[in-house]
Amino acid sequence: MPKAKVYIIGAGPGDWELISVKGLRRLREADVVVYDFLASQALLKFVKKDAQIICAGKADGLHLLEQRQINELLYEKAKPGRIVVRLKGGDPFVFSRGVEEALYLKKKKIDFEVIPGITSALAAPESLGIPLSRKGRYSSLAILTGKKSNSQSIDAPKADTLVYVMGVGNIKNIIKAVRKSGRPGSTPCAFIERATTDDERIIAGNLENIIDRARRHALRAPAVFIVGEIINYGRKIYGHKYQKK
Repeated sequence: MPKAKVYIIGAGPGDWELISVKGLRRLREADVVVYDFLASQALLKFVKKDAQIICAGKADGLHLLEQRQINELLYEKAKPGRIVVRLKGGDPFVFSRGVEEALYLKKKKIDFEVIPGITSALAAPESLGIPLSRKGRYSSLAILTGKKSNSQSIDAPKADTLVYVMGVGNIKNIIKAVRKSGRPGSTPCAFIERATTDDERIIAGNLENIIDRARRHALRAPAVFIVGEIINYGRKIYGHKYQKK
C-alpha cells in the first residue's frame, strides 16, 4: 500500500504564480486537495484530473468546515495511502491554523510536511512599493492579528512599522490601540486590499482619517493594514496605484 502523506502548503498572498516551485510540484501529485477560499483557485488547474477537490472555506467569518472537521478530513483522506494537499492562503503557520493540523496529524501518526508560503503581511506592502525596513532608518517590524477572541485587546508594540492582518472588521479597535500606544493622528497608514491580484488596491491616509477613507472606498476583506512612516516610500515608487481622495 502506498504511504500516506499530507502536505500543508502555503499558496501565497493571491497571485497563483507566487506559490513555491516545491508547493506546485506537490500539488500536481496530490490525490486529494483540501483548499481555502484565500488560496488562488487558479492553482486548481494543476491538480490531476482524477484527484478529489474539497473546499474547506476558511475566509473571514465564513467557514464551510470547522477546524476539527478539517483535521479529521485530512486524516481520513490520507489514511488509505493517499497523497493529500492542504492548500492554505498565504503561509500555513502565519496567523493560520496550520499548526493545529500538523499537531493532529502527528498525533495520528500520519506523515506530513509543511511547505512555507509567502504571507500577505510581507507581500501586500511590497507589491505596492512599501519596504518593510530601510537600513539606518526603519529597523523594526511587528506583524499582528487585527482580530482576537474573548475580547482580548489589540496589540500595538513600539515598532517602526506595524502590519495587521484580519483587521478590516475591527479597524476602530486597532486605531484605538495604535493611538493609545503614543502614535499621533498624523501617522501614515494604509489598507491594501486583495494584494498581488488584478483587483489589488491601496487606500492610504493617516490614523485620523483612514476609517472614513476606508468607508468611502468600500473597503472589503481580505486586506492588510499597515502603520508607519515607511508607507511614504510607496507613493514614490508606485504612487499611480493609490486610490485618489
